[in-house]
Amino acid sequence: MDSDTGCSTTESTPTSSAVPGQPGGGRILVAYFSRPGENYHYGGRRNLDIGNTEVLTGMIRDRVTADVHRIIPAAPYPAAYEATVARNRTEQESGTLPALATLRPDTTGYDTVLLGSPVWNSRAPQIMSTFIDGLDFTGKTVLPFVTYAVSGMSGIDDFYRRRLPTATVTTGLAVRGEEVNDAGGEVDRWLRENDLATR
Repeated sequence: MDSDTGCSTTESTPTSSAVPGQPGGGRILVAYFSRPGENYHYGGRRNLDIGNTEVLTGMIRDRVTADVHRIIPAAPYPAAYEATVARNRTEQESGTLPALATLRPDTTGYDTVLLGSPVWNSRAPQIMSTFIDGLDFTGKTVLPFVTYAVSGMSGIDDFYRRRLPTATVTTGLAVRGEEVNDAGGEVDRWLRENDLATR
């Protein structure tokens, strides 16, 4: 299973932050799911205080004026890697949508939504489906970003295109978890390509 992998001392991204929208560019929401704990790391395992998707979210937050929402499962995933792999496999095979611990944000006032997650078993974690179900993405631009171990974007941008037919889903950003701390240049290029001015 791909997962949040790597290590960082970056400060934890807040669950949400009320920040004014970008002048002339509409309001931006960054919503992400990230899992710390034991993670895959170059074929082995490594314990993370902060999951890599959260590290990547912090890089984005530092470059773009946006509101940030952390997607938190009501039942936290285990800290142990293999236990998380097993739970994820069960959720994917059964189509289970894990419950959320917090309310979804109101997306009405946003023009652009960035959706971040690890890649688990070559797919977005099921909790991302929980999150997007019930939200209105009509007319919005959606930018996926992921951290992965071996599979890259793994078609997650296409998954959002299928699930969000009334939105415009752009090319996503995929960063290898073990290399997330050095991904600043990739983040800058991706944001510029999507006309999101960096600070």
